[in-house]
Amino acid sequence: MASSFSSYLCLCLPLLALAIVGTNGAPPRKPIDVPFQKNYVPTWAYDHIKYFNGGNEISLVLDKSTGTGFQSKGSYLFGHFSMQIKMVPGDSAGTVTAYYLSSQNSEHDEVDFEFLGNRSGQPYILQTNVFTGGKGDREQRIYLWFDPTKDYHSYSILWNMYQIVFFVDSVPIRVFKNSKDLGVRFPFNQPMKLYSSLWNADDWATRGGLEKTDWSKGPFVASYRGFHIDGCESSVEAKFCASQGMRWWDQKEFQDLDSWQYRRLLWVRKKYTIYNYCTDPKRSPAAPECRRDRDI
Repeated sequence: MASSFSSYLCLCLPLLALAIVGTNGAPPRKPIDVPFQKNYVPTWAYDHIKYFNGGNEISLVLDKSTGTGFQSKGSYLFGHFSMQIKMVPGDSAGTVTAYYLSSQNSEHDEVDFEFLGNRSGQPYILQTNVFTGGKGDREQRIYLWFDPTKDYHSYSILWNMYQIVFFVDSVPIRVFKNSKDLGVRFPFNQPMKLYSSLWNADDWATRGGLEKTDWSKGPFVASYRGFHIDGCESSVEAKFCASQGMRWWDQKEFQDLDSWQYRRLLWVRKKYTIYNYCTDPKRSPAAPECRRDRDI
């Protein structure tokens, strides 16, 4: 019965969301900084994670032998997730710093931030992607309006039954609306863990693999702090959140962006977007969700 009710909600909510476009939205609640060990555990190459300030800051280290990574202790259905990251400085070509949500099965859901390193003096590229039911191919790439290696910046995901919003600091850089009524699957019934990693991907990451990792510039280090998770924690087998509809991110003001947020999103689209699957002429016609997400 609960699963049927959840499916019914998922079908109806996109239509409700359309009715509230133009109402007052609100930014997510301010993240709460907590130590790494409160919400996360290492997943591989433990000796390549360095801890500082009682675990309030960590560094991931990539060298020629291995990269490293970590994951959340819990799995979540909806919520607000934020991390402050300072990217690999200098010549970072071939490296990828990833921060993402992912479920644990073959038809998995996934929500990605991937930061693609570059040669010294060239800008980082931020690639985002959304997988639903195992289907991805929804890449968008942007340049950032600051140097992400100089200081910490916040990278956040707001996920509810209405939308997924990617934020850089307070700026929304991407929206993925619930378009189930258009035949597009939306992540709503597969709990996801959070993951982050630093790894070598010089077969594709920089200029499509033309620029290789220069190991003489290593080791490569990405720094983290502010390990915020505010989500509905669920077992991996759960199909719905027991407190669905009662959490702050379920409320009306978080079902859409407000006018200021949409202006900032348009600013990113016009000034910093370098690739959007919605406008790729090789992918014509555009995917059904593109117009609702204001990508076309």
